[in-house]
Amino acid sequence: MSSQIDRLALIVWDYQHVNHKLQKADCIIVLGSHDTRTAERGAELFLEGWAPLLVFSGGRGRLTPKNWDIPEAEMFAGVALKMGVPKEKILIENKSTNTGENVVFTKKFLEEKGLKPRKVIVVQKPYMERRAYATFKKMWPEPDIIVTSPQIPFEKYPNSEISKDDIINIMVGDLQRIKIYSDMGFQISQEIPEDVWGAYKKLVEFGYTKQLIM
Repeated sequence: MSSQIDRLALIVWDYQHVNHKLQKADCIIVLGSHDTRTAERGAELFLEGWAPLLVFSGGRGRLTPKNWDIPEAEMFAGVALKMGVPKEKILIENKSTNTGENVVFTKKFLEEKGLKPRKVIVVQKPYMERRAYATFKKMWPEPDIIVTSPQIPFEKYPNSEISKDDIINIMVGDLQRIKIYSDMGFQISQEIPEDVWGAYKKLVEFGYTKQLIM
């Protein structure tokens, strides 16, 4: 059973990666979450010179750790500062509570500062790349969007803070959202291959339903 679940999960994991090639951009936008490895990835990209500005977006979402007493964006900014990113190169949007708000609030936040980036690197968790891309293209279509994530394979992604079961539950929930959110006007439409949707249905049958919208 375990090997079958891993095989199905890997199909969904691979689909969620958009496999964009990095390009120099006007800013890096890191979407807040429970996983500080995205903050580390954003800081790495800044320190490598891919963009001159690092933006963290996130207040408290549905998966924010209960022991965090500050917004996700502020937690992430602290990670970047410890890695050597200069404070003056970091901007913080700390009100958004979901991916759609990440996009809309960050766009408005940057516009208020007179910034209208033409190319943006978006950093998200590996199993949410595709949803992030679809949301940006719907809510903020003007800039070119390049999506990336921590460069960690599926089998090594679980750690003491997030289990494999948690990851699979979130992936299944996000794939459902990719399918239905375009009809609701939250994302652009994306094709879901038959084998990916088949893997989704099997994982639902196996009980990975904790993050589904019922």
